[in-house]
Amino acid sequence: MNPARIIPIVVILLAAASRAGAQDPPPKIPLFVFDIHGTVPRFPSTQPLADSRNMQLAELPGVGLGLQASVHLYPVRWRGITFGIGGEVTGSRSRSQPPATNANLRSAEEKFLSAAPQLSFNFGTGNGWSYLSGGIGLAQWSLIPAGQNPFTSDTDRLKTINYGGGARWFAKTHVAFSFDVRFYAINPGTPYLGYPGSPRTTLMIIGAGVSLK
Repeated sequence: MNPARIIPIVVILLAAASRAGAQDPPPKIPLFVFDIHGTVPRFPSTQPLADSRNMQLAELPGVGLGLQASVHLYPVRWRGITFGIGGEVTGSRSRSQPPATNANLRSAEEKFLSAAPQLSFNFGTGNGWSYLSGGIGLAQWSLIPAGQNPFTSDTDRLKTINYGGGARWFAKTHVAFSFDVRFYAINPGTPYLGYPGSPRTTLMIIGAGVSLK
């Protein structure tokens, strides 16, 4: 999915979350929040990625599942903005299983692991608020077909910039429904045995779950 199509949807949802938090008198955004989300990563299916692992395009796994956990502190408020600092870890996996009738295709497993600090800009109240956030950290992106040893790209620690936004709605005092849409701009991997390294990629991950304050 093109990121340009996702951004307007995120903006609309963020605005709705801010309005949902407008009550009189509204509580402030709390000092501490912990998020846990189930996620759906959209792994790329491109020829440069297949070439980097000596694979066929049809062997690439594509969409997967994962988990995302984050913790944030909100120490400073200025006018309508609350500034947050925190960190996030995320892990995702996808598997492909070709049809038994096609012996030329191999099964494969793809994994993405990332950890990074984050800075956030938050808009709303303690009843519900939206945010935009980002950070720079390290990620490991592996893609290994059956019967093939890992390439260097599968174990690289790659510089990764993450950015995105989301919202939290507190229907109960300490528990909220929350969602997050995040993009991970991953640096290229290292070439190996004449094969190119992983291409520079932007991975989109959509998550939803609960927040605790």
